[in-house]
Amino acid sequence: QIQLVESGGGLVQPGGSLRLSCASSINIFRFSLMGWYRQTPGRDRALVASIDLDGTINYADVVKGRFIISRDNSKNAIYLQMNNLKPEDTAVYYCKALARGKGWATDIYWGQGTQVTASA
Repeated sequence: QIQLVESGGGLVQPGGSLRLSCASSINIFRFSLMGWYRQTPGRDRALVASIDLDGTINYADVVKGRFIISRDNSKNAIYLQMNNLKPEDTAVYYCKALARGKGWATDIYWGQGTQVTASA
C-alpha cells in the first residue's frame, strides 16, 4: 500500500517560518511528480509547488520567493520550506504524488493533510 504522511504544520505569527515534510512508504523515484497543494473551506485545492522526476520545479506565483520545495531520495521524502508566512497562507497542506498505473493511466496519491495557520 502506498502512503504519504505529512508533518510539520502548526501555528506561527505572520512573518514566521515552517517546514513541512512528506514521507512516502515507497521509493520516490516511483513517482513521476510530487508536490504540495493547499485548501481552505469552500475553495478548490490549489497547487503550491511541485517537483518532477527530472527536477523541474513549479511554484504558484503567490509563494515564489518565499517557499522552497525540495526532495531527499535517500529518505523518500519531499519538503516545503515556508518563509515569511502570511495570513492568506493559512490552509490545510496536502502532499500529492503521481505514479504511472496500468497502460497510460496515472494513479494519484494524497496525504492526510497538515494544518498551517499564520495568525497574530
